[in-house]
Amino acid sequence: MSTPTTQVRPVHGLVAVVGFLVMVEVASGVLQGYYTPIYPQIADHLSIPEGDVNWFEAAQLIVSALCIPILARLGDLIGHKKVLLLSTAVTALGSWILAFAPSFTTFLIGWAVQGAYVVWLPLEIAIIHRRTRDSGRQELLTRRGAAVLVGALELAVIIGALTSGLLVDTTGMNVILALPAIVVTAVFFVVLFGIEDARGESTGGIDWAGLGLVTLAIGLVMAGMVLIRVDGPDSLVAWLVVLVGLAAFVPFVRYELGLAEPIVDVRLLAKPAQWPVQLTAFLFGIPVLGGQIPLSTYAQADPDVRGYGLGADSAFISTLIGVYVITLAIGAFTLPLTSRWLGVRRALVVACALVGLGYLLWLPFHDTTLQALLNMGIAGLGSGALVAALPAAAAAAAPPDRTGIATGMTNGTKTLGGAIASAIFAIALAATGSLDAAGEQVAPLSGYLTVWAVCSGAGFLAALALLAAPKHAFSDRPLEVG
Repeated sequence: MSTPTTQVRPVHGLVAVVGFLVMVEVASGVLQGYYTPIYPQIADHLSIPEGDVNWFEAAQLIVSALCIPILARLGDLIGHKKVLLLSTAVTALGSWILAFAPSFTTFLIGWAVQGAYVVWLPLEIAIIHRRTRDSGRQELLTRRGAAVLVGALELAVIIGALTSGLLVDTTGMNVILALPAIVVTAVFFVVLFGIEDARGESTGGIDWAGLGLVTLAIGLVMAGMVLIRVDGPDSLVAWLVVLVGLAAFVPFVRYELGLAEPIVDVRLLAKPAQWPVQLTAFLFGIPVLGGQIPLSTYAQADPDVRGYGLGADSAFISTLIGVYVITLAIGAFTLPLTSRWLGVRRALVVACALVGLGYLLWLPFHDTTLQALLNMGIAGLGSGALVAALPAAAAAAAPPDRTGIATGMTNGTKTLGGAIASAIFAIALAATGSLDAAGEQVAPLSGYLTVWAVCSGAGFLAALALLAAPKHAFSDRPLEVG
């Protein structure tokens, strides 16, 4: 029987570990919130049309999806801290490129490279999961640590947005763009000196053939999404690229099943305790990644011209984002409490249902700013809990030598879900021939109703997916995952 000392010491050490990792998530929040209010100024700085800013998101989304399998596998092989350092260094490089980019092309490259930060949270949760192994409360402490990290992330998003908004009219753009680079560079040293190193627990090497196949499949799907955005939903070439990409997953899965040490453990992801989590992450990506731009464009639509919209200015858009992010933080911070009250699986099901309910309310209630704030607040509470809980749930349902790939794939499937949703929403919001006051074609209200219905349905389907998981999949009770 373990002595009280051996039980308490890891928890005390965990406080310090989480404290250092909070600084990483602060940097992540800065990256996710800092640039949003100054996109028009960035366009002016680069002498490009504002519409070209959409290329930034597309490029980073592709890089994020492609880097997750290799970085997650490396974390299991050589240690999660080492890969966290590597991804932080790459992110810092991308951030510094942005600060001094002389052209749109260079800036686009820097923005894409910056997407390496997508693996930070999964790696941090894998670190916490390993660190609490001997505590007797591994899953509980992992969830608590994840909640703190995501809460810090969301608060940092607000801080980043407010900071850039205050500086943009008083400071040169090169200085403004250098601040995130300074933050990420500082965080590199926080990880280097603050987080203990531990060897990877997985065996074997890098499955380069499998990596090539999954890169090809993901790359084709994401490229097809970009083509749909550029050429429109009527592009047969774009949809052909997407279909070829989806078909490429078939030989990838077959190849991986024949390996003892695959780049992506397909057998693990197919287990009863794991696939509901990954499916939930995919479905969650639809509203949390795919639904945000339509919400922004709807809020800015002039109801006197289009017959719908909130006619919001940039100040209200910031308020809407701020309320949403605050509710995300509340949802994350209260996850340990709701998990204690309801049990982990029920808490996650409720979180999914809140996302579904929040978007469902958009269907009848979309005419006033108060309705918009209420709808997004409800969805935000559920979303914050899910951002914190899904990687932790994946880690709980994975063996020790597979926590990196399990947690990393929650972000990978979420990214794919968001990308596919973007294509679907592009079709839903396609112009129907109606013109605004400037003579430009505009999206129909029915398109926005479709977007909200799909986002709502994804939330409720995610709740059903979690109900399919074993009863004790996310608890500290021993679970067969081998």
